[in-house]
Amino acid sequence: MHDLAAARRRDERRTRSLLLAPAMAILIFAASGPLLIVLVYSFLTPGDYGGVVWEFSLKAWFNVFAERDFFTDEVELADAHLSIMWRSIKLSLMTTVICLIIGFPTAYFIATRPRGTRDIWMLLIIIPFWTNLLIRTFAIMELIRNQGTINTALLWTGLIDAPIQMMFTEFAVLTGMAYVYLPLMILPIYASMERFDFSLVEAGYDLYATRWQVLRRIVLPLVKPGVVAGSILVFVPCLGAYVTPRVLGGGKNMMLGNFIELQFGQGRNWPLGAALALTLLVIVMVALIFYVRAVGREEVRAHG
Repeated sequence: MHDLAAARRRDERRTRSLLLAPAMAILIFAASGPLLIVLVYSFLTPGDYGGVVWEFSLKAWFNVFAERDFFTDEVELADAHLSIMWRSIKLSLMTTVICLIIGFPTAYFIATRPRGTRDIWMLLIIIPFWTNLLIRTFAIMELIRNQGTINTALLWTGLIDAPIQMMFTEFAVLTGMAYVYLPLMILPIYASMERFDFSLVEAGYDLYATRWQVLRRIVLPLVKPGVVAGSILVFVPCLGAYVTPRVLGGGKNMMLGNFIELQFGQGRNWPLGAALALTLLVIVMVALIFYVRAVGREEVRAHG
């Protein structure tokens, strides 16, 4: 009997291994493989016309944060690179905050509707995902350009004498990213709201709590996992955004995704582009670690 049970366990392990083999192959060759190539390229020397020269060099990683003065050969901070990194992080955080401010009450509103109408409201939230990202970005451009809907309406009402310059500014990039990624904030918060017991809100009012106290002490702690998940889902893609900053921001409001593409294209500095891509990956990993730890603490409190 013991030998039969051991043979059965071996068969089960073999079956699991065979079933996992396709997924593991995809992870190794489609995910880990390209990442390994990028890692190797970041330690090589750039070629004269793109590509790499197979000579080990740390110059790409050095140039991510620092640079040498052309005339004095002194080491200085790479102000342009750091400025682009700071702009990317700043706009990503601002987009996350805007999406949270709009998305939280929207999710609360949908969760408090009659069960039969919630699907209709959720459908309205999901519909933008049916449209290509580039088309949605051009829609925002049509609204905020000098001859766009907003400026035309303001000129027609006499509130302004000349068009307001909104295109090719940080405001344009922020508006576009908030519009594009707002559903990613609403969906996880709504998922938490849907499981929320709203009788607790009534109990809070019965105990003479104000609306702010109910929100801060009852609602927010119980839906915090959804808030954290939504924030990560917005913040991470914003960091690597390419289309929206390119179309709405122009060359003066470049973000990390555009800067990385520039190094592989016109800059012809593949090692620097690879190093910047890995730097972006590290920032994303830090954000994900924060998310895992925050959710883990919530689960410990919930089951403690």
